[in-house]
Amino acid sequence: MTEKSTALSHLKVLDLTRVRAGPTCCRVLADFGADVIKIEAPQGFDPNAGMSGARHGYDMLNLHRNKRSMTLNLKKPEGRALFLRMVKTADVVVENFRPDVKDRLGIGYDDLAAVNPRIILASISGFGQDGPYARRAGFDQIAQGMGGLMGVTGMPGGVPIRAGAAVADSSAGIFAATGILVALAEREKSGQGQWVATSLLEAQIALMDFQAARYLVDGDVPPPAGNDHPYVTPMGVVETADGYLNLGVGGQGQWVAFCNVIDQPELAEHPDYATDTARFAHRGALWDHLRPVFAQRTTADWVLALEAGGVPAGPIYTMDEVFADPQVRHLGMAAPVHHPVRGETALVATPIKMSRTPPSVHASAPDAGAQTDEILAEYGLSPEEVAQLRAAHTI
Repeated sequence: MTEKSTALSHLKVLDLTRVRAGPTCCRVLADFGADVIKIEAPQGFDPNAGMSGARHGYDMLNLHRNKRSMTLNLKKPEGRALFLRMVKTADVVVENFRPDVKDRLGIGYDDLAAVNPRIILASISGFGQDGPYARRAGFDQIAQGMGGLMGVTGMPGGVPIRAGAAVADSSAGIFAATGILVALAEREKSGQGQWVATSLLEAQIALMDFQAARYLVDGDVPPPAGNDHPYVTPMGVVETADGYLNLGVGGQGQWVAFCNVIDQPELAEHPDYATDTARFAHRGALWDHLRPVFAQRTTADWVLALEAGGVPAGPIYTMDEVFADPQVRHLGMAAPVHHPVRGETALVATPIKMSRTPPSVHASAPDAGAQTDEILAEYGLSPEEVAQLRAAHTI
């Protein structure tokens, strides 16, 4: 099994999260070696259990690797008291309840800071901690729609299309992890913790980046452009003799090189296509001219020819083709791990390289409560006390 990362091994994280955004945040910290304790309700006490699929399913395995798991009923006074006892020596608490839930449970930021002023609470919600939508339940696709992604995704004149991955969830988790790391760095100066908050809606809007800035700066509402780049041509998908190709001609130098690759150097000086602005104005005609050209050769042939000419291009893979690609194999994006039920398998690696303290996938996702006794012993509870808590359904 891969060796555990040492980068964040000095940190203890209490993970109260579920579904995707919160678990993604905690997974980032766990992959870098933080002791992440996944706190789950005892069996039968969580009406939303199973929202990430089967316990030994691919999603749970990928989201919760490198963590330890214990069960704890926070609705019981004894459970809350035990949690606050854990908070005293923790560095970070992460939760993605609806904003009012933590206050109702008595584990809001002020409650945590009262027992540990150095604690960092990270909260991830659907729409923010306050405001008119604060108590709404939020899901990734809803945030994709309200954050503008679906408004620019799809074919011109067609219906809005969701992205094929949980863009808002995943980015909210990564933004939360970033906020936690900033708060930890600041704590080195001040000695104080703080409350870090983000939401699916905020994360999705931030991820819109230039499309959002396009509206804020110029007042221009970007429409869906299908597979074409919003303002650069030719940059998009073109059909080849055996499939499809992503083509990216991103400037005047690449345009001239591209025309040479397709053996039409005179096209570079054509008045309709000689400049970026002209090419965009005549986008439809240019693609009509290029389609029969690309239909003459295979995707692999075009990728090699365009690479030789310094023009960005790439194939469009299905997921099996992604992990068969030699560059993906070289990057190690399939991280091997052993699971006691699934056996030898692989999960999606953390996409960060570090020269001394790299991330790792060192342990499979635990079963619910697998380390409850072990963790409570670390907090000084005797086997008899643990047995009493279990009998009372507190754990």
